[in-house]
Amino acid sequence: YFKKFQYCGYAPHVRSCKPNTDGISSLENLLASIIQRVFVWVVSAVTCFGNIFVICMRPYIRSENKLHAISIMSLCCADCLMGIYLFVIGAFDLKYRGEYNKHAQLWMDSIHCQLVGSLAILSTEVSVLLLTYLTLEKYICIVYPFRFLKPRKSRTISILVLIWIIGFAVAFIPLSNKEFFRNYYGTNGVCFPLHSEQSESSGSQIYSVVIFLGVNLAAFIIIVFSYGSMFYSVHQTAITATEIRNHIKKEMILAKRFFFIVFTDALCWIPIFILKLLSLLQVEIPGTITSWVVIFILPINSALNPLLYTLTTRPFKEMIHQVWYNYRQRRSKRGKSSQKTYGPSFIWVEMWPMHENTPKLTKPVLCTDSSDASVTTQSTRLNSYT
Repeated sequence: YFKKFQYCGYAPHVRSCKPNTDGISSLENLLASIIQRVFVWVVSAVTCFGNIFVICMRPYIRSENKLHAISIMSLCCADCLMGIYLFVIGAFDLKYRGEYNKHAQLWMDSIHCQLVGSLAILSTEVSVLLLTYLTLEKYICIVYPFRFLKPRKSRTISILVLIWIIGFAVAFIPLSNKEFFRNYYGTNGVCFPLHSEQSESSGSQIYSVVIFLGVNLAAFIIIVFSYGSMFYSVHQTAITATEIRNHIKKEMILAKRFFFIVFTDALCWIPIFILKLLSLLQVEIPGTITSWVVIFILPINSALNPLLYTLTTRPFKEMIHQVWYNYRQRRSKRGKSSQKTYGPSFIWVEMWPMHENTPKLTKPVLCTDSSDASVTTQSTRLNSYT
């Protein structure tokens, strides 16, 4: 009988050891619950497929806003790392199936566990910083349309490179000093430092608090505030504009978009903030909660970001509609070799989604910046986002 399940790893040949689980792992399996063992593969597949699909689709669309497309592809790369992390956890769960306790201590101390934990933190932090950057871009463009400076390619790429450098630094600093951080990623079977353990060093605890309750909480507050300000700006525009009915309709569409983006962020991060705060208050947190957070809650943003930022947008729907239309045209004109069928070609900016029933394709309204020769009103500029 031990105080914690982890100590059973030091007695792998004992016939019966209590406690026989920490909520994450059991004596037999790295993932104790059959539901977790199944869904770690499901969530991994959905996350990887969605993000890889968006990465592959973006280069085939002639985008007016190339820089934003690069940012979205960078976000998909970061989110895809979360799917790879879950895939590796699932693979080692299969490897140790039925005899995990014999390998538990070696697994949590291994370089594989350290690297896969670093991969999860890298994905999390880069995704958070990229979402904050994309949100601030939208915030400036909508709330301050006349002050918006058209981003340059060099500046955008520099910001993206800086975000990835910060992500790598945050993820791999704990591996640089074992005496200060101890086994930062090896406190549980899934190698994710979600909350502080009493056995951890003070350095690990401080570092974990700075990341989760410092950087990530600040980013979450910025995102919520920015989307709230954007919605308020749209509401004010609808009141002062002449075409009130059209603006109210667009306002409702934007409200739904804002709600789902903020809701998924909140659903992902609020439980993590609560767990980190409870751990600081030395409240004992069941390991079952940790495992469910890591497998189901933490990957929410990674799985849904392709849906929110690409797959439900009007440009993507127009592309699918146009591809299907050209396919039908080619089939109907297959016998007429003299007629020429044109492939799909698009010039579009990042817009908010329209109604589900997409109208006939028309020339998209471009988002005119203040640097252009013609200056537009805020209500005209808003049309490019709806």
